[in-house]
Amino acid sequence: MKFLADESCDFAIVRALRVAGYDVATVVDLSPRATDAEVMALAVRESRVLLTEDRDFGQLVYAYGRSVQGVVFLRYPFSARRRLVQDVVRIVRQFGRKLEGCFVVVQPGRVRVGKPLKD
Repeated sequence: MKFLADESCDFAIVRALRVAGYDVATVVDLSPRATDAEVMALAVRESRVLLTEDRDFGQLVYAYGRSVQGVVFLRYPFSARRRLVQDVVRIVRQFGRKLEGCFVVVQPGRVRVGKPLKD
C-alpha cells in the first residue's frame, strides 16, 4: 500500500509509516507548493492514498467530485497530538486496503470510513 503525505501532514507520521514498511512519498519532495488539485492528481497518478490534515480535500472530493485513490483526513486537536503517530500506524495496519478509494476521517478514538468514492 502506498501513501502520499500532503505538506500539512506531520512528518513524524511519514517516518513511522516508513519504519512500519509502508511506501510513503511526500508532496514536499515531489511537488512542493502544489495546489490541492495538483496534489490529488499526483496521488491518483502514483496510485497513492493521500494523508492530510487539510480539510479542503473533503470539499474537493465531495463538492467538486475529484477522483482520488483515497484520502485519510487527520483531525487531531493539539491536546491529543501526542497519540497521533501511533494511532495512524495502528489504523493503517488495522484497515489496510479498506482505506483505498474511500474518504477516511481519523479523530482521537474514532475512525470513519466513508463509502467508496467513484472515479
